[in-house]
Amino acid sequence: MEGTFLMHNDQRNLETIPAGALGMIPLESCREIGEKVDKYLVKWRCVREHEHENDIAFKGYLRDSYIIDASCPRFGSGEAKGMIHESVRGYDLYIMTDVTNYSLTYKLCGHENHMSPDDHYQDLKRMIAAANGKARRITVIMPFLYESRQHRRTARESMDCALALQELIGMGVDNIITFDAHDPRVQNAIPLHGFDTVQPAYQFVKGILNAVDDLKIDNDHLMIISPDEGATSRAVFLASVLGVDMGMFYKRRDYSHIVDGTNPIVAHEFLGSSLDGKDVWVVDDMISSGGSMIDVARELKKRNAGRIFVIATFGLFTNGLEKFDKAVEDGLIYKVVTTNLAYQTPELLSRDYYISCDMSKYIAYIIDTLNHDASISDLLDPYQRIQTLVAKYKGEIPAEE
Repeated sequence: MEGTFLMHNDQRNLETIPAGALGMIPLESCREIGEKVDKYLVKWRCVREHEHENDIAFKGYLRDSYIIDASCPRFGSGEAKGMIHESVRGYDLYIMTDVTNYSLTYKLCGHENHMSPDDHYQDLKRMIAAANGKARRITVIMPFLYESRQHRRTARESMDCALALQELIGMGVDNIITFDAHDPRVQNAIPLHGFDTVQPAYQFVKGILNAVDDLKIDNDHLMIISPDEGATSRAVFLASVLGVDMGMFYKRRDYSHIVDGTNPIVAHEFLGSSLDGKDVWVVDDMISSGGSMIDVARELKKRNAGRIFVIATFGLFTNGLEKFDKAVEDGLIYKVVTTNLAYQTPELLSRDYYISCDMSKYIAYIIDTLNHDASISDLLDPYQRIQTLVAKYKGEIPAEE
């Protein structure tokens, strides 16, 4: 299916002139996935039959790498600067950053500091500033949207995500691409500018079907669960595409006091049909500490659920993996599924129960299509691709098609 999809993209992209010479700047936080994206782009453009290959409008179209040499060196005081070591004049520039990558460190007056989301966001702004307005167009690819958990005002508090979006647009960014934004309505802060939040539903289904060979994808054997009211739309979409039921939990909180900045959860209440013996996919945008997901899994087991798959776009695991190890050992959780859009520790990748969904090919599709000023609407709608994937899994169509 992906081969057919690529052929369709090739045909469409060859009908339009690129917006500019393609250039990518994956910041250090996104280096690994950025290099994978670059390899896909080089491979596709090398094999693509191109009748305009020598046309001046396609100058720089075929290159050994689309990654621009850039860096963010730091002074001993912890201050930094963005540096682009080659010209980006006239380029269609794509800057990638992972604000959740805490593995990177820098020296601050002799101490070693781990980079926070704020540090990564500052480096992103430095790189935009280093382009000096010379790029023809700048697109920021920020898988985990900076400050997306602080997206609305409910008291006397800041609205950090909205401010960040406005700041990026003010610096000359044309488009912002993120994945599974905590609340897509935050784009209302920049209503006249490009903002896309992409769902990795297809990659989730593909990753699970490749790793588990005995799933029965029908209403009697599978159910999609939303762990809270905020994730309902994700669960509704997956359940609708797969043709199965969905259920949801809502968190009953104690609003009389605040613990660690939030009202503590008293209980998880379930709404939905019988779970008896069914495999369950619990779908959310992120796993932070993982406490809520494990509580939900425990409640599902009380209702006699079968195997429980915990699925999230971003696996942050802020309190480590120990509680997930124990949950798997106790039979609460069967598999944990996240993407490589957030930093993955070697310990996480070594776990037998972990399924990693690679998003690099999808990002490469998006960049390749946008560079040609073509529509990415079909890229954002994975319905048909999921249907084909499931049909192959069930043996309804040959796998080679």
